[in-house]
Amino acid sequence: MAKKRRKKMKRTVTIGQLSDEGNDTEFWLSKTAGERLEALEFLRQTIYGYDPATARVQRVLEIVELERS
Repeated sequence: MAKKRRKKMKRTVTIGQLSDEGNDTEFWLSKTAGERLEALEFLRQTIYGYDPATARVQRVLEIVELERS
């Protein structure tokens, strides 16, 4: 069986200051609304975690007895 060769990735590290302006706005404006929402959902799941059992909104019911007049 022949081994598959992996493509080599170019590794780049850029060091900057927090005060440096980036081009994030240009990057996100170049994406479609769907791509931006997909990225937002990925970040939400990364930060808050994803559990399919709690992914839905929980229903809360409260039973109240009416006063008879």
